[in-house]
Amino acid sequence: MRTVVGACHHDCPDSCGWIVTVDDTTPTPTAVKLRGHPDHPFSQGELCPKVNRFLDRVYSPDRILTPLRRVGAKGEGRFEPISWDDALAEIATRLHDVIDTHGAEAILPFSDAGNQSTLALMGLSSRFFHHLGASLLDRTICGPTAGAGLAATIGTKLGADPLDVVHSQLVLLWGTNTRLTNRHLWPFIEQARANGARIVVIDPIRTLTAEGLDPSRGDRFVQPLPGTDTAMVLAMMHVLIRDDLVDHDWVAAHTVGFDELAAHVADWTPERAAAITGVDADVITELARDYGTTRPAMIRTLIGAEHHENGAMFFRTLSCLPALTGSWRERGGGYARSVGSWQDQLVDDHAVHRPDLLAGRTPRTINMSRLGEALEGRAEGGPVHALVVWSCNPLVIVPNSESVRRGLARDDLFTVVHEQFLTDTARYADIVLPATTQIEASDVVPAWGHLWMAWNEAAIPPVGESCSNTELFRRLARAMGLTEPSLFDDDDTLLRQAFPTVDLDALRRDGWMRVPFPDDGLPWADGGFPTPSGKVELASDRLERAGHPRLPTFVPPREGPHGDPELVARYPLQLMTPKHHTRFLNSGYSHLPKHGPAEGGPFVELDPADAAARGLSEGDLARVWNDRASLELPVRIGDRLRPGVVVVPYGWWSAHHPDGKVGNSLTNDTLTEWGGGVAFFDTLVEVAPA
Repeated sequence: MRTVVGACHHDCPDSCGWIVTVDDTTPTPTAVKLRGHPDHPFSQGELCPKVNRFLDRVYSPDRILTPLRRVGAKGEGRFEPISWDDALAEIATRLHDVIDTHGAEAILPFSDAGNQSTLALMGLSSRFFHHLGASLLDRTICGPTAGAGLAATIGTKLGADPLDVVHSQLVLLWGTNTRLTNRHLWPFIEQARANGARIVVIDPIRTLTAEGLDPSRGDRFVQPLPGTDTAMVLAMMHVLIRDDLVDHDWVAAHTVGFDELAAHVADWTPERAAAITGVDADVITELARDYGTTRPAMIRTLIGAEHHENGAMFFRTLSCLPALTGSWRERGGGYARSVGSWQDQLVDDHAVHRPDLLAGRTPRTINMSRLGEALEGRAEGGPVHALVVWSCNPLVIVPNSESVRRGLARDDLFTVVHEQFLTDTARYADIVLPATTQIEASDVVPAWGHLWMAWNEAAIPPVGESCSNTELFRRLARAMGLTEPSLFDDDDTLLRQAFPTVDLDALRRDGWMRVPFPDDGLPWADGGFPTPSGKVELASDRLERAGHPRLPTFVPPREGPHGDPELVARYPLQLMTPKHHTRFLNSGYSHLPKHGPAEGGPFVELDPADAAARGLSEGDLARVWNDRASLELPVRIGDRLRPGVVVVPYGWWSAHHPDGKVGNSLTNDTLTEWGGGVAFFDTLVEVAPA
């Protein structure tokens, strides 16, 4: 027996450390145990229910272990095993045919953070597709909208270390279900609470985190209607300025546009915001006063609130709050979102992606959230004729999924999927290639929820005929007769190119390292923001020049209760598709026997008043529909939602739904106002008995 140190790779802020126990006495080394690493400085030995059965995934009887060729209709899921040589030869021939007939831009690479380790996420893929001249993919489904909004105010995505919450006396958990989706941060919040901190959860849903509050200690839950948070922040700024809770010295030294902002929010009274948000004016006033008088006060948020048409504006507006109160002065103040930006500074993007291989070409860029549009031939530049998918299950995770499904069903679309299981997307593939799991490939794992970068050592050789993402693209390049040397760099070379300033040998030896961050925990205490003015831009000339409002502004989404009246009349309920489950993440794990069944299955959740108005009772079968799709789902009724809001949890596959649809069949693929994200949560539906 031997033990191997690694790290979880999932698209989760926690990036936990783990230890794999391997039995070398078997004919092939076999992983027999996987547990949390007790010395990891963030996860501290605990793994979540998503990965504490990870070996069930590695050795699942349903895992794809050989290349497959489709023999049935697209979507039917009928395949036959073939050899790697035959699979690569067919892919190479088809891709060359597409290039010769339609041009290289008719090829679309599609991936996301199904594995967010460095090589798995970036690896050789960009080099390969740049060399071909394929269409570029704008990977904006999560993160870039929030980052764009924050950068609009302070010029950067860099914020506070979330672990510094232990120094806070007031913690605003805004649009983040910490106990579910960032569970290893919760002990640090509990430590802050033990030191006297109060916790406020601000969320349209009474989440698991909200249920963990203790009102007797001053904790509170604030429940605005979805997509109205910007209005509430504007009213908070009104109170801060009106009641003179502003740090005038810090504002004078490190911001521009304060007088403009003060005039702008003068009529954004709590009463005005209450009419929009559904939150009582007194609650908004009390929240603002608490924030303005409690030091240090930290705002902790993730990405949930960005999934609205006005998502970037929310983050632009929210990031004004710590500037007004001078909260950046104090450790445990400011705001903390993704700290992956601190780790990104260590990556040499040019060396990884090699944009020079485009050789002066400027291929079109396709936003991943508009995949359906591209596959149905409605994208600028013509239809996609070849789709290559890895580390992603787009038919489940992309909005307006039925448009994606129609596109994948095209007979003239050649689709290749590199996967571990026969996902909804893989069922439409022409060729499916077997992919390794995390314990079968060495890699560097950055984190975006803490400052500890990890090394993941391969514990066992690839199971069956599976291969890693980098090996896949080396094989494809060879099969296509490409000779560009950088397409064949080995993994060690790739990692050393990606992290030129990191001692990778030490990282491999130690298991993890803390990335550079100010020792005093105060990144912006003395200003120095990377904006044109060098200051927090409460009013922004550059936004105005780009066609956006120069001041924080609430603009209601078109597909929302304050939007298109005709649409609201037909579809009066606002749908949210949150991450709800403890045993699976995004579209992963719901198909595994110890994960999906324990979560019960998909459902639609309503407030009692909305259910009664529609003649629905607990357990009834309901129809949920809009112009994009219609789903049939069992009904749950509870007190987690406001009237006018319904929930269909996200992540279940088509096979889990009685009508073969998914939650994202209903969701809106309208893009955010800037940042390129997508308005999942600006989705209107109606519900009725099925």
